[in-house]
Amino acid sequence: MKIKSITPIAITIPLRQRIKMGGILYTESENLLVSVETQDGSVGWGEASSAPTMTGETIVSMVAAIKFLAPHLIGRDAPSFSKNMNLMDQLLYGNNSAKAALEIACYDVVGKVQKRSMSELLGGVNRDKISVLWMLAAGRLEADKEEAKKKVDEGFQSFKIKVGGNPVDEDIVRVKEIRNIVGISPQLSADANQVWNRVEAKKFVEETGDFLDFVEQPVMGDDLEGMKQITQASNVPIGADEGLHSIEDIVLHKERGAAEGGSLKMIKLGGVTKAFEAAELSKKLGMKVNLAGKVCETSVSSAAVTHLAAAIPQIEWGLSLTNQYAATDIVKNPMKISNGMITVPEGYGLGIEVDEEAVSRLKK
Repeated sequence: MKIKSITPIAITIPLRQRIKMGGILYTESENLLVSVETQDGSVGWGEASSAPTMTGETIVSMVAAIKFLAPHLIGRDAPSFSKNMNLMDQLLYGNNSAKAALEIACYDVVGKVQKRSMSELLGGVNRDKISVLWMLAAGRLEADKEEAKKKVDEGFQSFKIKVGGNPVDEDIVRVKEIRNIVGISPQLSADANQVWNRVEAKKFVEETGDFLDFVEQPVMGDDLEGMKQITQASNVPIGADEGLHSIEDIVLHKERGAAEGGSLKMIKLGGVTKAFEAAELSKKLGMKVNLAGKVCETSVSSAAVTHLAAAIPQIEWGLSLTNQYAATDIVKNPMKISNGMITVPEGYGLGIEVDEEAVSRLKK
């Protein structure tokens, strides 16, 4: 099953509503699509968001990375996932988001040809339904309270409050108010996207520990000593996100006592295979796992992360799907959440069908 062509496509996705993360307000997402065609004419699709503050990649650099890598992959076996990724790593340092989009497309086309789903290619389905985490990211108490009430009524049982864009005291109030709305049972977490200093982070975890199930990336990702101090000061588990870009980072956080779990993203780790390996290692180390896409992606990437969530050993901190925040999608059978749960797509590869006319409308 030889690769015949690799095509990068830059698109801009408008958001359903404004989302505030790390103090920055987002209204759209610049994403890379990659199509991989094999010599028999089969086509697979992959996707990744540009995330300059997380991976250092922009949409321009991602397209350039694919154009650089493509000639070296033409003629290679599409199912040789690890070998192909090793070659990409040898040829080009970093650029994990671009590599992830390309590898997702390979999993999609291989699954189509072999008549297997992506989760089957990863070893099998451990769960066919996964609880989806909903972000509360308006950054304003009344708006987040209204959103929380609506999503509880829709059946969501997992929520993440985006904090750090307001004074810490205001975020503490938001957490307590939202916990009162969602009730005791639903999982409630908070994500600061590394905005706080150590003093602010300690204050937050000390005053919200009784209301949250975990707190994600309270300080800078490379501040492992700060993460350790906050973990020690907190009675709520601390998770890493921006601090996890490799298998080695997971081990380091565990050894330093800097986190009790983490958010695994294909765009950070460099693809499907590495994210799966990271999840297996997390299970071995006793670390909790959240799987996530970057806000915001279409059903292409969301299908991929759902298959990954179905195949990994455990996902105790939920699945963050992000096509739910897109104002429009590019597939004919979008990923749909029912009663707060997502069902693993049926069919081969990713189990979605890309609408190329919709892609054309979003091209940059």
